[in-house]
Amino acid sequence: MSEFKKRMKEKIKLYSNKEYLDGYMKNEYMTHDNDADIFLKLSSRDELFDKRTINNQVDIVKDVYEYIEDKTSMLDSDVQIELHILGLDLKNDEQEKVRHIIKEHYAIELYKIQKEYVRFRNKIFKLILVGLFSLLSYAFLYFYTDFEFLMEMFVFLFSFALWESFDSIIYDFNEVKEERKNITQNLLMDVSFDENEKDVI
Repeated sequence: MSEFKKRMKEKIKLYSNKEYLDGYMKNEYMTHDNDADIFLKLSSRDELFDKRTINNQVDIVKDVYEYIEDKTSMLDSDVQIELHILGLDLKNDEQEKVRHIIKEHYAIELYKIQKEYVRFRNKIFKLILVGLFSLLSYAFLYFYTDFEFLMEMFVFLFSFALWESFDSIIYDFNEVKEERKNITQNLLMDVSFDENEKDVI
């Protein structure tokens, strides 16, 4: 084995270790009460407010949401988060506006992912019904008739429904379920403002 491959294996073993990751998360994010602090330092209002939006449609720049989601993706979904926005002197009404905009953004995201969640849940439920119907139909035909073609068709339907339902649960439904938790975590995030960086660091 080459020296480089050996070093690669060592690094993979080190950085995929749960103890290392837990230590990293604790040092990087966690407070004494096991909540998580995320710090966002801005130097101007243009880094916070999207200049293309106005009036009731004022929004936060997409980079801020991407930063939040990049940081929170590292956390377990049951951790309370506080986002500290540093470096801007915002009035109280502006601070409340920012809190409202962020919560509204994640409320909309939660609404959209909830629709996906319901869609996949209903799909799985229907596939299970098709599978049960096919199984019962096959059993009836097996014991009471000689329609081999229909029996084969119901076996195929049962296999298809079983495969599709497991595929949807393992890949689609669980992924949407996890994403829903993460979005809800961001929705429940507290937002504070610290004009002076030294106040929190």
